[in-house]
Amino acid sequence: MEIEEGQAQVIQHFVNKASTLETTSSLANLIAEATSHPSLFAFSEILSLPNLLQLHGTEDSAYIDLLRLFAYGTWRDYKGNSALLPKLLPDQILKLKQLTVLTLSETNKVLSYNKLQEELEVSNVRELEDFLINFCMYTGIVKGKLNQVGRCFEVQFAAERDLMHGQLGSMIDTLGDWLAT
Repeated sequence: MEIEEGQAQVIQHFVNKASTLETTSSLANLIAEATSHPSLFAFSEILSLPNLLQLHGTEDSAYIDLLRLFAYGTWRDYKGNSALLPKLLPDQILKLKQLTVLTLSETNKVLSYNKLQEELEVSNVRELEDFLINFCMYTGIVKGKLNQVGRCFEVQFAAERDLMHGQLGSMIDTLGDWLAT
């Protein structure tokens, strides 16, 4: 969809920029910039860059884990490991909550408000609906309907998250099953 197409340029920008960086602090800053970027929702290509290996064993090594969190994790994952990760900036918190909605949308096309409020740590329905409209639907990462009577978000489309190692086989099987039907 449109969201994936628009990300290609942003991803390429960060890949090109990363290839020119030599210090661990500049690579850590690049990760902070990428995870804060409002139009970037896929991180595996950046995560696979060889020069990011320089961060291992340095004072900035937690930034690799942060990038991995943004590629595959959720807000709950961050909360459970926040002592081991860099403190998030407001833009990063927003991004991780958006990515959490995408993760939840992978397995359920009807997301209860209670589940969303719990996962996103949102205190009331108004705040939740504003978040879904302004930061998920308007950005194009999800499309759907807010069902106030049923207290749920009915997902019609959700952008894909990065695939973790081992998920490709499952996706191929699912597509094979779909093709067979």
